[in-house]
Amino acid sequence: MTAPPVIVLVESQDLVNIASAVRIAKNFGVDYLRLVKPAVFDPYRIEGIAHNTGDVVARARMFDSLAEATADCVYTVAMTARERAAKRVLLRPRTAAEEITARSAEGPVALVFGREDSGLTNDELDHCHALAGIATNPVHRSLNLAQAVAIMAYECWNAREGIDQDRKPPRRRATRARVEELTHLFQDLERSLWAIDFFKSRNPENVVRSFREILFRADLDSREVKLVRALSLETVHYLSRTGVLQELPEGLREPAGKRSPGPPAPSP
Repeated sequence: MTAPPVIVLVESQDLVNIASAVRIAKNFGVDYLRLVKPAVFDPYRIEGIAHNTGDVVARARMFDSLAEATADCVYTVAMTARERAAKRVLLRPRTAAEEITARSAEGPVALVFGREDSGLTNDELDHCHALAGIATNPVHRSLNLAQAVAIMAYECWNAREGIDQDRKPPRRRATRARVEELTHLFQDLERSLWAIDFFKSRNPENVVRSFREILFRADLDSREVKLVRALSLETVHYLSRTGVLQELPEGLREPAGKRSPGPPAPSP
C-alpha cells in the first residue's frame, strides 16, 4: 500500500509560502508537513490564507533540525536548483515521484525543501538519499518555494493515484451528428455568409469548402451542430428583421430543410 510523502520545509521564512504548501498538501492528499525552525508559524493566519485546511495545520510538527525531522524516514529526496560537483543521484520530478511512491511501501518517505533565499546547505543535501531538480530556464533556475512544492506534490499524486483517474461523466451524453444534420449546417452557414456579404471577391465554393473542413476537424456532436446552425439562422433572421438583408442566391433563400428537394438524381 503506497502512502503520500511527508513534506519537510527547512527554515521557511515566509508565512505565505507555508500556507501555500499547506493548501497544496490538501489538494494532493499529503497528510503531514514537518517544519524545521520556520521563521514564523501562526495556525490562525495560515488557515486564513489556505481555507479549509485546519486538519493539515493541526498535524504539522516542528523540529530543530532536518535530521530530527526525517529520523523515521526510509527514503528522502531533497529539492535543489543548483548544480553540484559531487556525484549524486539527481532525478527529475516524475522519476523522483515514482521512486518515492515505490519506497513508501517500506515506511515514511519525505520531500525536503530548503530556504526561499538559499535552498539547502551541502550538509543538508548530504543527509538525503537523492536530489531532484525541476527543469527551468538555465538563466533563471530558482522557483518559488510553493511552486516547487506544487510540482512535486502533483507528480507524487499521479504516481500514487494514476494520471488517468476516473472523471465524472457528462450529465447528458451527446450523440454523434448525422450526415443530414451536417448537410443542413453547411447549407445554412453558406446562406449566412451570403447574407453578410462575406464572399466579396472570394470564390464562394472554396470558402465554404474551407469552413466545411474546419467543422469536420472540430468533430461536432449533434448538440453542437444545432448550436452553430442556430447562429447561422439567427444571423439571416436578424438582417431580415432590420431590413439590411442582402439578396441571396435563389437556392439559398430558405433555410435548409425547408427548400424544395429539386428533381430526383438520374438513375445510374
